[in-house]
Amino acid sequence: MNIVAKTGRNSTPKLRHHKASGHAYVVLNGKTIYLGHYGTEETSTNYNKVIAEWLSCGKQLGVDGDSITIKEIIARFWIYAGQYYRSADGALSGEIDNFRYALRPFSKLYGDTKAVEFGPRCLRTIRHHMIENNCSRNYINSSIARIKMVFKWAVGEELIPGSIYQALAAVPGLRKGRCEARETEPVKPVPQEHVDAIEPYVSRHIWTIIQMQLLTAARPNEVLIIRPCDIDRSGKIWVYSPAEHKTAHHGHDRKIYIGPKGQETLRPFLLRPAESFCFSPAEAEAERRIKVSQNRTTPLKYGNVPGSNCSNEPRRNPGQHYDVAAYRHAITRAIEKAFPAPEHLRKRAGETVKEWRKRQTKAERAELKAWYKHYHWHPHQLRHNAATFLRKEFGLETARIILGHRSVIITEVYAEVDQQKAIEAIAKVG
Repeated sequence: MNIVAKTGRNSTPKLRHHKASGHAYVVLNGKTIYLGHYGTEETSTNYNKVIAEWLSCGKQLGVDGDSITIKEIIARFWIYAGQYYRSADGALSGEIDNFRYALRPFSKLYGDTKAVEFGPRCLRTIRHHMIENNCSRNYINSSIARIKMVFKWAVGEELIPGSIYQALAAVPGLRKGRCEARETEPVKPVPQEHVDAIEPYVSRHIWTIIQMQLLTAARPNEVLIIRPCDIDRSGKIWVYSPAEHKTAHHGHDRKIYIGPKGQETLRPFLLRPAESFCFSPAEAEAERRIKVSQNRTTPLKYGNVPGSNCSNEPRRNPGQHYDVAAYRHAITRAIEKAFPAPEHLRKRAGETVKEWRKRQTKAERAELKAWYKHYHWHPHQLRHNAATFLRKEFGLETARIILGHRSVIITEVYAEVDQQKAIEAIAKVG
């Protein structure tokens, strides 16, 4: 008989003997499970089966599908998601945050509801709640799809009957022009003059990352994690294979091609150990401090000695490489310096954000929003810049290959249509 001894807190619970009755049992999650008469082959088989099922469910017991609540399903799914949505280095994927935001109204409205009582009407109620909170149609559809994924996972774990997911799958997504949800504007390329204007206000690291996006059509996170060891420099065109990328979990390869201009731009950042990241926030901060020290007007014998006013225990230390949030914030700060808001719309000296917002009229808020919309842009738009140029110069199929898309349908979302060619064709036709 297989009897597993309990050697530690995280070990497999052992098979126990209830001497008074002669039965064997095991305790899982505080619940006693009897397996038959102690010492028989049947009991050993039952024990191995129960332990295998317990381990496959993340060390959780199966539950009664008629009594499990929405909160219990979310709690169990969260354990699974924390293990599944991870990159190759063990870091949590951004999909975790997507699920967190999607499941908030789900848990708020129906957390204590039994899963068997949750149907299409409940799902439409969540959708209506999100519309009332001014969520966009695309965001609502993606959030509802993730809620359906949680139920699909629960069916696969035998937590709920399959009929529940089948009923929810019958709820269609919101259609453009046929619902009250607001529409988001399509992502457009950034005007090149708006990109060039921020160069004086960003570090050379950030500016090089921007140029690499424009020259390679890479995603922001792909450029941020470039290392010398990931680049094949044996040919005329360098080939960069990111250690992590968006479709890696599908088994797809990602090749980013770096031409002569990109090579010249990137070359100064390759002079480092092969395993080190090319774009280092710590290095950029050190360069900034040196520049500030060189530009100081107060003689060194007066005032603070360089480095003396730094905190010994800062709230946040620079990481090994930039993340997308830090990259985006650096661009936003540079835009606000390159394109300051009109004087009457700015926050005054000594004024709190609350006081500033209270002072603004409705017309001023609308004017500030229009100014922000005109000048502000985010890093992912640079990929649209590159895609539009590639489509115009080399065609849709070439753009698809460089962008790393599996289908030209996705490429068309990124690449703006060159309408000028259509106008010239019609002019010739007459």
